[in-house]
Amino acid sequence: METILVTGANGQLGNSIRLLTDQYPQYNFLFTDVDTLDITDPAAVKAIVRDNQVNYILNCAAYTAVDKAEDNEDLCRRINCYAVRILGEAAREAGAKIIHVSTDYVFSGTNYRPYKETDDTRPLSAYGRTKLAGEEALMEVCPDAVIIRTAWLYSEFGSNFVKTVLRLGKERDELGFVFDQIGTPTYAGDLAAAILAVVTAGEKGTFVPGIYHYSNEGVCSWYDFTVKILQIAGIECRVRPIKSKDFPTRAVRPPYSVLNKSKIKEIYGITIPHWEASLHVCMERM
Repeated sequence: METILVTGANGQLGNSIRLLTDQYPQYNFLFTDVDTLDITDPAAVKAIVRDNQVNYILNCAAYTAVDKAEDNEDLCRRINCYAVRILGEAAREAGAKIIHVSTDYVFSGTNYRPYKETDDTRPLSAYGRTKLAGEEALMEVCPDAVIIRTAWLYSEFGSNFVKTVLRLGKERDELGFVFDQIGTPTYAGDLAAAILAVVTAGEKGTFVPGIYHYSNEGVCSWYDFTVKILQIAGIECRVRPIKSKDFPTRAVRPPYSVLNKSKIKEIYGITIPHWEASLHVCMERM
């Protein structure tokens, strides 16, 4: 039985993978988080991979506090870059395959057409810079890796945008959200299923290394996303569209970060649901 090591197991994506394990009885899943594995400790990482004869590493761990990262770039880099290099080295030495999750924030958001994997990267924030550095470090030490960039992740687990909107919608009569930042929400349950589809492709000998994009289908602004969340929940709350310049944040966000998913669909045969359909699924599960 092959063993899959999942890092960042208590986060949105890690928990979403955990929900799917019953569908994959052919694998032994080893879930770790910061309390059980320090991914910035090379000896600890190599030991767990060696001692458990790990075949796949799914790196779901990341420093994702985008605004705080502006003042904590060293810590952010330690988790988003240094640790990724360590995981890549451990995978290479053990002959294991690694799938690493990255972000749309590696782009500047000035393209205004869906970003392909080959498009120029130009991160605008500390978070984006460290995630891009992590991609580069991983490809340097383990060129056989799969990197999946995603965007606007939410789920029934932990803190996320959907939960924040539901809470604020019940507390207030009016909310303001930006309408000039465009992207695609991604349900972590869908991304988890896509990652496991890549794993099972490896089982069939069709594991194709490289960078891929995955988000749900469709396009919206944060304003549109908010309106739909409240609509599904049946919460009466007025949503006011505002400009990004009227809602300054510590970190600069890409104004347009829609991802082109053609590559992952073609190579791995993955069918991707529309963001509204997946939002309904997630909110029913909540």
